[in-house]
Amino acid sequence: MLGNWTDQGIRAIQDAPERIKTTHDMIKKAGGKMQLYFTMGEYDFVIVVDGVKDEDMVAILLCLGSMGNIRTKTLKAWAEEEGTKLLTAPHPKFP
Repeated sequence: MLGNWTDQGIRAIQDAPERIKTTHDMIKKAGGKMQLYFTMGEYDFVIVVDGVKDEDMVAILLCLGSMGNIRTKTLKAWAEEEGTKLLTAPHPKFP
């Protein structure tokens, strides 16, 4: 997940550590784990999430977005081993 602070989020930046803890808790409750990296450049941070079902992740992202402090762009990624299985699996034939 690539993220940026909103105007609201940057004005209340001192509260960000507590909001980050809440995000960790949400991901953990959904059965996953996350790693946050603060970045310089086009994005303010990157969050790598592992072990959360897509449906649960969408719900978490909607909840986080509705708080108004961040905007995110998501990328679905597969580890190399998982990706290799996808690349080499038989593909259905389409008309």
